[in-house]
Amino acid sequence: MSGGNQIYRRGDPLVKIPGLMDLHSRTDYDKGMLSISDINNDPWAALESWVKEAVNSGIQDPTAFHLTTLDGNGFPHGRIVLLRDTRQGELVFYTNYLSEKGKDLQANPKAGATFFWPHSDRQIRIRGTVTKIPVSESNAYFNSRPVASRLGAWASDQSEVVDSREMLDAQFRHVEAKFSDGTVPRPEHWGGFALRPAVIEFWQGRPSRLHDRVKCKRTEQGWDLVRLQP
Repeated sequence: MSGGNQIYRRGDPLVKIPGLMDLHSRTDYDKGMLSISDINNDPWAALESWVKEAVNSGIQDPTAFHLTTLDGNGFPHGRIVLLRDTRQGELVFYTNYLSEKGKDLQANPKAGATFFWPHSDRQIRIRGTVTKIPVSESNAYFNSRPVASRLGAWASDQSEVVDSREMLDAQFRHVEAKFSDGTVPRPEHWGGFALRPAVIEFWQGRPSRLHDRVKCKRTEQGWDLVRLQP
């Protein structure tokens, strides 16, 4: 921490200011740097590389990301979902098509995705269009899930009101008895979506809040890459 213009480093005590909430200490990001050349004109490969690094780091839920949709009134809805595939230049995730996010995406097939990995001071923001994936892909992934998870897809009317936990548990027991032979097919209301990025922004935390930001916008010729001020 320095004099007049205070610069906080990891582990420095936070100087408390009267009237401000004592929520957390400040962090000065210093784990890496990012330039346009690092993206190498291939944002998708860079995204996959960052995801792979997070997976290999051993952190919990390295593929978790914040998915933002818009409802019919234009209000944003956000929640954490898990990335399940990155095939063909798209982010694939699964959900109940009758859930809040499922209905949002079918009415307005545009979404935002944000990954944040504190262990490496990295963030990726994505905006793009969303489509349902082929039934064959949804079937293959659904059949790879644990039986209890497959039963849960049948038991839960996702995003609908339920009177009690006991009622939800009763719904699960009902489908458990229905599929007691262990064969649990994919319900038609459950499957995958694929988010095709129109814009990908890479963020690498840097000291003094002078972060590195590289914005990649899809064009007819490929990608246009620019550096943004932090």
